[in-house]
Amino acid sequence: MDKSKKVKIWYDKEGDYLEVIFEKKKGFFKETANDAVMEKVDLDGKVIGFSILHVSSLAMQKPLSVTLKSKVA
Repeated sequence: MDKSKKVKIWYDKEGDYLEVIFEKKKGFFKETANDAVMEKVDLDGKVIGFSILHVSSLAMQKPLSVTLKSKVA
């Protein structure tokens, strides 16, 4: 059986919004220390994705760094 996982990456150019989902399961977005970044966690608190607002503005900044506070499997 193939145990590879697909990562969903979606970018909305008009909204300047990037979303990356590692697992397709129920969850919700919650804030991080960076106002532009939200992490998506499942009902157990495991990180299953993230989103970034105003992603094009990051090209002129130093690398983005965020510490995730939820559980990671």
